[in-house]
Amino acid sequence: MELPIGESVENFIQFLLNNFEPIFDGIANILGGFMEGTGDFLLMIPPLFFIILLSGMAWFLANKKVALFTVASLFLVFGMGLWQSFVKTFVLVIVATLISLIIGIPMGVLSSKRKRLDRIVTPVLDFMQTMPPFVYLIPAVMFFGIGDVPGVISTVVFSMPPAIRLTKLGLNQVPEELEEVGDSFGLTPFQMLYKIKLPLALPSIMAGINQTIMMSLSMVVVASMIGTKGLGSDVLNGIQRNDIGIGFEAGLSVVILAIILDRITSSLGTITQRKKA
Repeated sequence: MELPIGESVENFIQFLLNNFEPIFDGIANILGGFMEGTGDFLLMIPPLFFIILLSGMAWFLANKKVALFTVASLFLVFGMGLWQSFVKTFVLVIVATLISLIIGIPMGVLSSKRKRLDRIVTPVLDFMQTMPPFVYLIPAVMFFGIGDVPGVISTVVFSMPPAIRLTKLGLNQVPEELEEVGDSFGLTPFQMLYKIKLPLALPSIMAGINQTIMMSLSMVVVASMIGTKGLGSDVLNGIQRNDIGIGFEAGLSVVILAIILDRITSSLGTITQRKKA
């Protein structure tokens, strides 16, 4: 006995294409235009000014050591001739992370409040996290074509689960006693969420943001297989040409971007905890 699961999925994808193609085209045009405009704007900024700006942000949000590392590592990226690819990857990661958080955090809030929704969302998240990321590339290409847009969409699908899970976890860990105190003061559900639950869940939410960024970076090389530009395409070129040097330099640049974003977001979580204390 053979179950035509693959054929059923293919028919469903084709159904979506036949009936909602204008919507997918609109999303591709809007997202593609935004990414291209943002990338062009950042590339217009002199590299030295960009390095100073990002290093100053690292100093303000983290510490002097992170700022010095940011300066030295970004000059290294510029010296390797990968600045343009670095900026394009930076834009891809930031856009994918923002979309993941815009969808993921509200979904985590709803899942923490509605158990029926949580029972539906949890197996979907398990599927999203365990499915090999290469599989996401196939429907992304069918819906949005080749280029940066399908790369961002597949990255969002891959990196969104931590934002949902850790937001839900943080809200579920809020002590019931504090909720009772809020009820005694007559807080509305929205006020309870905004004034009590979210501030207490913020460390967990920040951890989710950090994990979302890291998982977005892990998709950079995979997304290059469908025409996504940036450091991933340089790594792919190194593989195709059997050029270890190109692949290593691009991979090192990905590591540098990951460390900078990780240290900055981790420090944001620490700052919020200090303010809360």
